[in-house]
Amino acid sequence: MKDYETARAGLIKQLEAEIKEKRVLAAMARIPREKFVPKESSHLAYEDGPLPIGWEQTISQPYIIALMTEALELKGDEKVLEIGTGSGYQTAILAELSKTVISVERVPALAESAQRVLNSLGYKNIEIHMAKDTLGWPEMAPYDAIMVTAGAPDIPDDLLVQLAIGGRMVIPAGPRHVQELYRVTRLKDQNRVEKLGGCRFVALIGKGAWEN
Repeated sequence: MKDYETARAGLIKQLEAEIKEKRVLAAMARIPREKFVPKESSHLAYEDGPLPIGWEQTISQPYIIALMTEALELKGDEKVLEIGTGSGYQTAILAELSKTVISVERVPALAESAQRVLNSLGYKNIEIHMAKDTLGWPEMAPYDAIMVTAGAPDIPDDLLVQLAIGGRMVIPAGPRHVQELYRVTRLKDQNRVEKLGGCRFVALIGKGAWEN
């Protein structure tokens, strides 16, 4: 049987070379990634690469997950919006590092599977909702942080308006098959936009993003 704890420790050791926020690494060290991937891929759970989870979706590369989470600069008292629940692995990390996570998913089977795994691990500070036509979940805005786990053509205004002043959004944006990762800090006068590097995500679908 695969020694998941040893493999997880090895992955965290590998990530330490690039990720400096110890709270992010500690959260990832606590979470059993093998429970969020299909059984046939569980032996690859701690390889530093993406894995398919069905419905043309993926669980992202651990390094990219760590980089995006670090960029949100979470302190523990935030309300976070996640666009794209997927497997629920990123959701769990956000839940470890913030007060409340509102996560939105467009594939019912993925939402159900993620909810089941997250419940089994005892998370009580996560709400998962099925996506509507409008991006995000404006009913509970503003958010202190927004994590977008799918690539948009550009940075959507529909999400920016859901971000609190001083809040941060991490989002991949650009052409459909390759994107730049951005951190956007919402400010009163002019938002601050920083590039974090190249990446490749599945498409963000909805009004203000890509058509299905």
